[in-house]
Amino acid sequence: MLSHILIKVLALYSLLFLSFLGFVTLADEENSVHDKAIIKMGLSLAIVWCVIGGTLLYTSRNLLQKAYRAIPLHWQLKFILGCTLFALLEEVITVTLTNMAPLFGSEMGKAFITASPNYLHTVLFHSVIVFIPMFIVLSFILRSFDLPVEHVFLLFGLIGSIAETTQGQAAIGAGFWFFVYGLMVFIPAYALPKRNAKPPKWWVYPMTVFLVIISPILLFPFTPVLQFLWDVMDPVFYVDSVWD
Repeated sequence: MLSHILIKVLALYSLLFLSFLGFVTLADEENSVHDKAIIKMGLSLAIVWCVIGGTLLYTSRNLLQKAYRAIPLHWQLKFILGCTLFALLEEVITVTLTNMAPLFGSEMGKAFITASPNYLHTVLFHSVIVFIPMFIVLSFILRSFDLPVEHVFLLFGLIGSIAETTQGQAAIGAGFWFFVYGLMVFIPAYALPKRNAKPPKWWVYPMTVFLVIISPILLFPFTPVLQFLWDVMDPVFYVDSVWD
């Protein structure tokens, strides 16, 4: 299938791009220790989450599918919760790497790949809180359209790549983000049961990207609660926040 080929091409591209970027950045003495630490964090994320994590998820996909389907919940709720769980797991890795800045030769607050060194603050005010409405909207799309698991992987990877690019990440590294984000939805999509869903037409794909990208507006009714929590918790953020 074309989607399988595209995933392999993205994997090869990501491998070559990250290897080249890592070599150039680490070998250039003019780059600061902070820039080098960020690259080391990114490479570590690629190895731990994308390579090791992705390999484990793929090789154990049938076992995980069986266990996932045995959970006595509606498939749509399981999809949302499963995606959220994998997103939380991915953030465990990224926040850990941010806190390893001194081990990478930098200082706390000078090199980071998460908005905060605090896990709860990161997922509650910056990352996973935004993903949840995305997973909800995606679940409703999957309720109506029978998207293959590879397509769900690629679509959410594309959405994540667009999101990272709009936040200042280089578009040339988009292949890497396909795997960071795609793995969040891989197992939940692979474990979807047979359902009364239609085969997708071509327009379902751009519609999915658009609807999922704008879905964080669903958080609007909860902004007073989130603002209250922000004020009470007074988190330390390394980046600007809409709550500040």
